[in-house]
Amino acid sequence: MPNGKTIIAGFDIGGAHLKVARVENGRVVAAASVAMPLWQGLDKLDAALRETASLYAGSDLNAFTMTGELADIFPSRDEGVAALLGQISSHFPDGEKLIYAGRSGFVGVNRAAALPGDVASANWHATASLAARLAGNALFVDMGSTTTDIIPVRDGAVASQGYTDAERLSTGELVYTGFTRTFLFGVASSAPVRGQMTPLMNEYFASIADAHRILGVLDEADDKLTSADGREKTVAGSTARLARMVGRDAADLSPREWRDIAAWFSEQQLRMVHDAAFRVAGTLPEDAPIVAAGTGRRQIKRLAARMGRRFFDLADIIPAGDAVRGEASNAGPATAIALLAGAVS
Repeated sequence: MPNGKTIIAGFDIGGAHLKVARVENGRVVAAASVAMPLWQGLDKLDAALRETASLYAGSDLNAFTMTGELADIFPSRDEGVAALLGQISSHFPDGEKLIYAGRSGFVGVNRAAALPGDVASANWHATASLAARLAGNALFVDMGSTTTDIIPVRDGAVASQGYTDAERLSTGELVYTGFTRTFLFGVASSAPVRGQMTPLMNEYFASIADAHRILGVLDEADDKLTSADGREKTVAGSTARLARMVGRDAADLSPREWRDIAAWFSEQQLRMVHDAAFRVAGTLPEDAPIVAAGTGRRQIKRLAARMGRRFFDLADIIPAGDAVRGEASNAGPATAIALLAGAVS
């Protein structure tokens, strides 16, 4: 590695999770995502950093990106960026630190403080940049717990139309739906119950994680926050929560009927992503594959089949040990930050 930086830790400070990846001699050797409900206070970041301390122990360089500035404990994004930079400086007073400022590249903490618009929510740009280097031309799609990024990459570079959240929402490059945390009424306003379209109760009784759990496609390790009612994360518990959304109890319908309703919600989510991906992919060659990252890679594989494009999992093309590939993809921005920082340090 350049300048002897053999151990690099990448951090993605989100609003709901902290993701950390450890790179040694250019390969990802460990990665993790831990629950961090930042809206409850900055002490949640303190706890998450303590929990992941083994991943960055002895690092030569620590590199950071963030979306946590969106948490509503901060009056504005700029103030959120400033607060998180302060936390980084406090937790890592010594050693080399780099902040990812997206279109402005890696910068020091002081320079980052003067570029809040570039630093804020730039994690998507990091992962897309890594995908661009590895795939050349592709539609990069990262579905996490809360959001889905849909980014065209051409000739080894990010080719997005938008940069800020506001811009990317309008271009279809950011879709506010994810594999676990999304409210069910965020993907549909009604659901078919015994042949009748039933309006949903506009209440947070259940999440999309419940639908995916009922369908048997959810890795429980990916659902790190509490359920809507704070009760058990089981098929029975998820069915009870789903039933409330349509004004019923779990005993009212058969398990097969509840699976059909769960499949409806998963399909509605996929259609949202498909609509946006169809728009974004129009700028790419027909043979450009879809490269997927995040906990929702199963949905993205379905998307690729629907769009008639080849599918590649970022986990399969990053330099990493086989045992850590899946978690490294789940923690995509942290993985990307660590690998990209190694290339410039």
